[in-house]
Parts: sequence; C-alpha cells; structure tokens
Amino acid sequence: MQTTHILFDFFGTLVEYDSAKGVTAYPKTRELLTRWGVALPDEQLLNRWSQLWMGFETRSQADHREFSMVDVANAFLIEVLGRMPGNDEVDRFVAVYIEEWNGGVYHIDGMAAWLTGLAQRYRLAIVSNTHEADLVPGHLRRMGIAGLFDLIVLSVQVGWRKPHPEIYTAAMEGLRLRPENAIFVGDNYIADYVGPSQLGIRAYVIDPGQLTDVPPERRLGSVFEVAERILA
Repeated sequence: MQTTHILFDFFGTLVEYDSAKGVTAYPKTRELLTRWGVALPDEQLLNRWSQLWMGFETRSQADHREFSMVDVANAFLIEVLGRMPGNDEVDRFVAVYIEEWNGGVYHIDGMAAWLTGLAQRYRLAIVSNTHEADLVPGHLRRMGIAGLFDLIVLSVQVGWRKPHPEIYTAAMEGLRLRPENAIFVGDNYIADYVGPSQLGIRAYVIDPGQLTDVPPERRLGSVFEVAERILA
C-alpha cells in the first residue's frame, strides 16, 4: 500500500482561528448596514445573525447538506432591511463580514515551508467544510502555497459537508485516486477521521489532548507529525 496523496482539512489543521484576535462587534459590517439605513442596536443585530446562523447550522448538522454565506446573508438582510436585498448588496455584505472574520485566522509558523517540503514527496489536496468559495483559496494565496495543491474540494461547492461520503468521493474522483493510496489529516474526529475511514481512507486526527477514541498510531500531537507517521 503506497501513499501517494495527502488530503488535509484546512481550518484547525493548516491554519488556526483565535477568537481573541477576531472581532466581536464587526465595526465595518456595522458601518455598511448603517449606510443602508439599518438603525438596530449592535447587540440585536449580532443576536439575530447568530440565531439565523445556528438555524442553518442545525439543519446542516442533521442532513450534512452545506449552506453558503450568501444563504445566511440574504435571510439576515431581508430581516434587517425590511426588503429584498439586491445581489450586489448581499455580495458586499459577505465580503465585508468575511474580511472582519478573517482577523481571527492566523497562519501557523513554519507551515508554508513544511508543506513545500512535503509536496516534494507527496501530492497534496484539501477537503474542507466552508461556507464561502474563495475563503480557503484566499488564505493559500496569502501563504504563498496555492500552487502546492492538486485539488481543493469545498463543501459549499460540492453541496455536502464532511462527514457525508459525497465530499470524500468528489476528492477521490477529482484526483483519480484509490482510497488505499491516500491518507486524510484533520482535527475533527467525525469529519476528518470517521468520515474518511468509512471510505477506506487511512485517517489521522490531530488530538494532542487524547480526547478521541482513535488508535494511538492514528493520533497526532500536531499536523507536523504526519510525515514521520506515514514513513513509520
């Protein structure tokens, strides 16, 4: 069994999110809404956004169908504007919101150099749950490593989120890859370990606290351990 491809999760695996660095009031988003005539208090806006988001999220957790930022933004703007928003307004709202949310994403020291070295021995791909199509590619461009990946498979484009088998199958078909020649690496037990394992993909989960029920040889203290595990 020769490993030729490594499939990575993205958020929590190749980049991290620090809520302390992220914004909580979203001032640029607030300013945009104010220009559009929205006068509701910030707390009310944030609570309504959170409620709408969790409604979408609860449904997706149940059936694994993915939703997009546009879906949530459209529903939110209908409520706060009291009218149907234009497509340009929805797109602008999403762009400003994501710009602020990205303030909490940070690139892990040494990651770009490590992946560059790894790409000399293995073909790399990303399979990520995300609600916006350019979010992952945008970070890869800023990291200077977009060219290292043969394929980027995103739930918002496939229509299904991990752990639904369709998203892993889309990756296998896109890479023309057999499951036994791939490994999957991520930080979520269900999405990144159970899901790919059910399709015969050898999976590793980043779990330094040993909180998940995986064999010790499939548990990683950090993503940087994966190369030595493959060779072991």
